[in-house]
Order: sequence, then structure tokens, then C-alpha cells
Amino acid sequence: MKNHMNTGTRLSRRGFVRGTLAASAVTAFPHIALGAKLAPSERINLAGCGIGNRGGAVIEALMATGQFNLVALCDTQMGAKHTEKLLKKYPGVPRFQDFRKMLDKMGNEIDALSVGVPDHTHFPICMMAMTLGKHVYVEKPLAHTVQECDLLMQAEAKYKVAAQMGNQGHSGDNYYQFRAWQKAGILDDITRVDAHMTKGRRWHKWNGKVPGLRPGMPVPPEMDWDTWLGQVPFHDFHTDYINGDWRCWFDFGNGALGDWGAHIVDTAHEFLKLGLPEEVKVEMMDGHNDYVFPMGSTLRFKFPARGEKLPAMDIVWHEGLGNLPELPKGFHETKGAAGDAPPSLGSGADVAVKLAPGKVIYRADGVSFKGSSHSSPLTVIENDAASKVGALPEYEKRQPDHFMDFALAVKGEKQCNSRFAVAGELSKVLCLGCIAQRLNQGFKFDRETGRITDHKVADQLLVGPPPRKGWEQYYKV
Repeated sequence: MKNHMNTGTRLSRRGFVRGTLAASAVTAFPHIALGAKLAPSERINLAGCGIGNRGGAVIEALMATGQFNLVALCDTQMGAKHTEKLLKKYPGVPRFQDFRKMLDKMGNEIDALSVGVPDHTHFPICMMAMTLGKHVYVEKPLAHTVQECDLLMQAEAKYKVAAQMGNQGHSGDNYYQFRAWQKAGILDDITRVDAHMTKGRRWHKWNGKVPGLRPGMPVPPEMDWDTWLGQVPFHDFHTDYINGDWRCWFDFGNGALGDWGAHIVDTAHEFLKLGLPEEVKVEMMDGHNDYVFPMGSTLRFKFPARGEKLPAMDIVWHEGLGNLPELPKGFHETKGAAGDAPPSLGSGADVAVKLAPGKVIYRADGVSFKGSSHSSPLTVIENDAASKVGALPEYEKRQPDHFMDFALAVKGEKQCNSRFAVAGELSKVLCLGCIAQRLNQGFKFDRETGRITDHKVADQLLVGPPPRKGWEQYYKV
């Protein structure tokens, strides 16, 4: 089969089916009961989807809590080198290449799924699992499109399962500190967050010169390519699409925003009650093309005021080697939290490599805060306004990590910290940024209707192309 046409041309010609979410509320699997809670003493029967690389690490972390039994393993490249570690560790656990066959055969034996697969197939796996009453832990970003995020949020509410997105810092010090500081009013008057992720990415190896989608190669004997593709329009197999390189491609991944945005701006998004932006602006784009994410970009997400205490504010996203925000006075002199990479006083790529992914948060009165990513807490930047902060409140420490947080939620003891109702709204913001990177153009977003009002193709990308034949049923709640 032939590859599909040039991405930009295809999107402008094809009329995507943009069914409303209300129209898709027909129950896809009407015979299923809601998610069951387990007793505190019970082990949770876990199935792992994606068992190598990051997916394998997630399974290991869940098992390390002591709360899970591993009852099934699933990977579209079962037996490939990156799957060998877990296969050797759990030799007697049943193995599958297709998550649908696994759930059909072992559904009665599975309580929860770990989903550590490419961004584009988070959605169908989670949807099928939740409709079967299974709890899900899924790596970030939640899904590949805004529509898919919406549907997953609806499914979480309908099937009443524990559903956790894997931005691990959302159960760490940064989460509890940000919550306490916001409750104390320290973070009420935020006007801007500069988020930076300026390390090299996989697509930088092509230096912005990608000739097009890859020509077909023979499919490896251990590979289930059809299941790997999932609902995405057909592509011929190529090694440049798999083993992490999927993140490079607009058709499969969500780039640096999907990878790191959920670790850097998650607490600001939740506790500053940002919701969705009213505008996304492209302030810089380097190496734009129709196929993979750009070499660098600066995007400005503009959020309106939220009530009387929370003023209008921007999140400015900087990615790409050397694309640093202007750093405030006192930044380099202020010691960051443990785990922060040391600052560099060099220039260009040297700064980009040595400055940890993170953020600078600005208050209207000149106070600013620095933070890294994941669970790294904020630090007040030592400048002329720092004394205005006053006494800082204590916050909860040594809380259950993100994996134990999920286990406790499965057992009905709490809600997931990064439940889909929270993570879905954040992931939709990241998806909007990916649309701007794909089109090299900003747009206005209507927060009431959930539509992009001034760019037809961008509005179509909220949904994306229709699912391949045989995958339509996952788009119903």
C-alpha cells in the first residue's frame, strides 16, 4: 500500500468527520459493569501494555509498590530486544501482541492496565479497558488529540474507574508545595510562566530536513504492525517510526510538549485553574516542516482571568537548543531544589544542555520563582522583590509516590492525583500547542464551544483524521 499524501495538502483537502461529543455518547460495550474497588489486603491483578523502554519501567515501578500481581504482558514487538528484560523476569506470565485479544481472553482476570505505548495508541487501549471496568495507568500525554482527551475524561466519569496519567511529579513535593502555596495566596497573582525544555530531541538528528514519510520496509517477524498503527491512517512500516522515534512524527507523537509539558506546567495548570487558553500564538518557529516537530519553537498560551483573584496570565513555552527564555535577575545566584541541573553562564547550546527543563513563574509585584520538572519544588528567586513573599507555609512531605497513589485509588482509598478529569484538561492544552507547531500558525480558541474559530484546518485537527476501519468503536462512550 502507498503512503498517504503530503500532510499539509491532505489536511486541507480532506473533510474530517467532526461528530459532536454528545452524538458519540452511545454505549460501545453495554454489557459491562463499572470499575470495582479492591479491599486493602488484596493484590491488584495488573496487565502491562508496552513492556520495554518506558513501558517496562512503569510496570517495574508499579510492581515495586507491592500492591500488584502481574498477570499478562502485551507488546506489539513481543520478543524484540527491548522486551527481553521483563520476559526473563516474568517467564510464566501470558504474552500477547494485541491488547484486544488479551482483554477478550483474560478480561475476568485483570483489574488494571499499565499503558506505556506510543502516544497515538494510548486512547484505544484506555477506552477499551475502561469500558470493561478496568483501572488504567497511562503514560503522558493522555492522548493524541483534543477529542480523544475529551472522550477519555467522559469514560472515566461514566465507568467510575481509577485512571492516572503518568506525570509522576504530580504526586511529589512540587504538587503538595504548589497546592499549599496557592491555598496561602502566595501564587494568586501570577501573570506569566516561562517553561523551557531546551535539550536535544530525537528529531534534531534530521536537522529540520525531513524529505517526507518513510518508504516501506519489511515488517520484522516479531512485529504486529497493524496493531501498532491502531486507529491511525495506514503507513508503511519503517524503523524510523518505532522504539521512541514515533515521538518525532506529527502522525504518532506529541513532541516535546507532550513529553515534557506534563512534567513542567502541570501544577500551575491545575492549581491556578487555567483550563483551556483563549489564544495560542507562535512567537518563533525554527525548522518547520509537514512531518516532524520543529527544531525549536516559542509558543504563548494566553489564559483569561479566573474569578477575582486570578488575573489573566500567559504560559510561554520554549523548546529547541539555545531557545532559552530571558532569565530574571538572581536566577543563576539562586540555588535550585535538589535534583536541579546546575545553571550555566555560557551561551547558546552550552546553556541549553546544562539548564534543566523547568520553569520561571512571575508574580505581578516582581517576585519570581524557579522550578525544574517532575517533583522538584519551587524556590524563590533572590532578587529585590523576594522579601515580599514573607513566611512560606509548610506542605505535606513523604506522600505516596505516583504509582502507590494509583494503587490506593484502585482500592477506593482516594482519587488519583492526576486523574483524567485533571490530566485531560492539561493534555488538551498540550495538544493545542502541537497543532500550532504542526501548522506554524497561531489561532484563537473558544473556551465555551471548544472550537478553533479562525483557522479551519486547526479546528479539524482537534479531532484529526477518521479512525481506520475496525477502530471506530473506541470513539463512543
